[in-house]
Amino acid sequence: MDMNTKDIFERLRNGEIISPHDPNAYQLMESSFAIKKLLVQMNNSTEPEEIRNFLSQIIGSEIDKTVNIFTPLHINYGKHTKIGKNVFINFDCVFLDLGGITIEDNVLIAPKVSLLSEGHPISSEDRHSLIPKAIHIKKNAWVGAGATILPGVTIGENSVIAAGAVVSKDVAPNTVVGGVPAKFIKNI
Repeated sequence: MDMNTKDIFERLRNGEIISPHDPNAYQLMESSFAIKKLLVQMNNSTEPEEIRNFLSQIIGSEIDKTVNIFTPLHINYGKHTKIGKNVFINFDCVFLDLGGITIEDNVLIAPKVSLLSEGHPISSEDRHSLIPKAIHIKKNAWVGAGATILPGVTIGENSVIAAGAVVSKDVAPNTVVGGVPAKFIKNI
């Protein structure tokens, strides 16, 4: 089967680089604008249950009642995000999830955290292509305020990401990392 006949979102989730000339690339913008309608409603809601219901619609699966989200939250697609139980997502976070974002149970995400599961090639000729790589945040991790998690990163269980860190490599379990780029600080 020709790759361009497969669903573009499935291809992204599988890690395929998408060219701006892909015949289905227009679907990325269409989907983002459709999700934006739900985000506007969610981000203007003040009731936790209503916020969870909108987020459930956005990601396409039920959000557990133990999950709390302080809006605004910004998501470009949603269907490639998985959120466990007892997760807290603070104000003004950005999730670019075309490459996939998994947030396991008991994770804390501080304000202004960016989870960016997609990027672009460095070469100017290919820069408008989309490179998806999944982000995985394991159980009981804490991502500090203003941290940025880049494509392809796994945050280990019980680890802490210091405020303002830019995480471009996997983080071992039970460690603290910080800085730009993030580096090991200590074991927990």
